[in-house]
Amino acid sequence: MSLTVQIAQHGGPEEMKLVDLPVGQPGPGEIRIRHKAIGLNFIDVYQRSGLYPFPMPLSLGMEASGIVEAVGEGVAHLKVGDRAAYASNPPGSYCEERVLPAKCVCKLPDAISFETGAAMMLKGLTAQYLLKRTMPQGGLKAGDFVLFHAAAGGVGLIASQWAQALGYQLIGTAGSDAKCQLAKDHGAAFVINYNTEDFAARVKEITGGKGVKVVYDSVGKDTWDKSLDCLMPFGLMASFGNASGPVAPFAPGILGGKGSIYVTRQTLFTHIATRETCQEMADELFDVVVKGQVKIRIDQTYTLANVAQAHRDLEARNTTGCTVITL
Repeated sequence: MSLTVQIAQHGGPEEMKLVDLPVGQPGPGEIRIRHKAIGLNFIDVYQRSGLYPFPMPLSLGMEASGIVEAVGEGVAHLKVGDRAAYASNPPGSYCEERVLPAKCVCKLPDAISFETGAAMMLKGLTAQYLLKRTMPQGGLKAGDFVLFHAAAGGVGLIASQWAQALGYQLIGTAGSDAKCQLAKDHGAAFVINYNTEDFAARVKEITGGKGVKVVYDSVGKDTWDKSLDCLMPFGLMASFGNASGPVAPFAPGILGGKGSIYVTRQTLFTHIATRETCQEMADELFDVVVKGQVKIRIDQTYTLANVAQAHRDLEARNTTGCTVITL
């Protein structure tokens, strides 16, 4: 049996209940893992609230680390006793132990703690596919400007450091001066408090009126329109989240008038759909973390029984860096 956070219907944090569920044995292509730490992500909020609807009952959570306890037929890259970490579908990481598909579970290097492993997989793999795989026309090179919203969040702090390591000039936005300073301390070349400054005007000032090659936006509704105005001709608007709500429908014709710009909506699980690609991306993430080029900042910890408060704090934007649920 495994203590598991589950919801019976979509709604607020109060819908999350701690229940005891049977675990079972892994089938072909699956493993059973006992968790040591669990990551918290905004996608968990979307799934709980119904923005991303799921059949009920639903066990929440997309990311964790732990020890492999059993391996199903056909799984060759993991064995019993391995330290492992993952970001994976289906949801269900808010628990003590679970069975899940093995293809997105990666062996965790000894140099990386369970807490760091749980905090970094979904956010770190997201930063990887944004900065290395979601490219504007002509790609990115050292010295190029990119705009990254919510730069003091879990993905943002990883992306700020990784962008610095790649030589990009990352312009980070955040909702307070303290959060802006945090992003700057983690590698952002420039920071903008979007509650006190017009970020579009400031971006044009920073870039000498040229704009940025790409905007990486997990905020959604509140930042969308002005973000389009931050792009240079043929620039890329890369949406990957909806923290302020979903983007309203828009007429594609406006993209031509703003410089023949491109728009894309990205999701991590498209990028890690195959075992080979997931491992390749994870290896790049592990490499920059082990080398110290990217440090995983864990600013909040909660217990499994107190996960509702973790959701409240995340939705209120009272968190910075990464959040871990401890066991």
